[in-house]
Amino acid sequence: MLIDSHCHLDKLNYDDLHVNVADVLDKAKKQGVEQFLTVGVTLDAFPNMMNMIVEHPEVHASCGIHPLDVDSAFDLSLFRQYAAHERVIAIGETGLDYFYQPESAPRQRELFEQQVEVAVEYKKPLIIHTRQAREDTLTILKNGKVDKCGGVIHCFTEDWAFAEAAMELGFYISISGIVTFNKASELKDVVRRLPLERLLVETDSPYLAPVPFRGKENQPAYVKEVATYIALLKGKSVEEVAQTTTTNFKNLFLNK
Repeated sequence: MLIDSHCHLDKLNYDDLHVNVADVLDKAKKQGVEQFLTVGVTLDAFPNMMNMIVEHPEVHASCGIHPLDVDSAFDLSLFRQYAAHERVIAIGETGLDYFYQPESAPRQRELFEQQVEVAVEYKKPLIIHTRQAREDTLTILKNGKVDKCGGVIHCFTEDWAFAEAAMELGFYISISGIVTFNKASELKDVVRRLPLERLLVETDSPYLAPVPFRGKENQPAYVKEVATYIALLKGKSVEEVAQTTTTNFKNLFLNK
């Protein structure tokens, strides 16, 4: 059994590629993927995302404001209401991205801090996006006392020192299809060193499809390719990677 720990089911191509959400899930289940976490990035899109999964209990949800969406409508009371939903098992995707939008860094930090506060209060794990913002990301997490909620660094592309610092905070590291890319040599080295007990697997669908699907739209079924590649890097069986990452997901998000 596999779990896609991070996908955006509301952003997939339902015009040409999939009939509906059930179709996406069926394709994934044929590859052994049995649970999913669909991730929110704006408050405006949250109700539609939840409506899409209402008939699919195998799909969990998160609520958050992505650092590249900090100009979207945000109301803290509404966010708290959405975050308290019984199907919401995590807060995020939140974090910092100074690569694409360095000019919005102050607003990113403000919203990130607010979401950390809610995560700690609700005891729901954080889903963190970080790019070229290592120091500020770790500072906000440490100051936010995230040991009370835990979380995951999603779509990990940082170095070993950052991975160590995140794990010291009790965080898991989630690996996407990027690890299969030819130029991802540093990430491959990090994955070799990471303890399997701290790893999750994800697609970040519809983005970042792994080899051999690179260039196509990503989908949850392809998380099997990520797990298979991690197994190769670590000299483990695919079954062990699948079983351990599934246990990790449940320990982080479900056994609260």
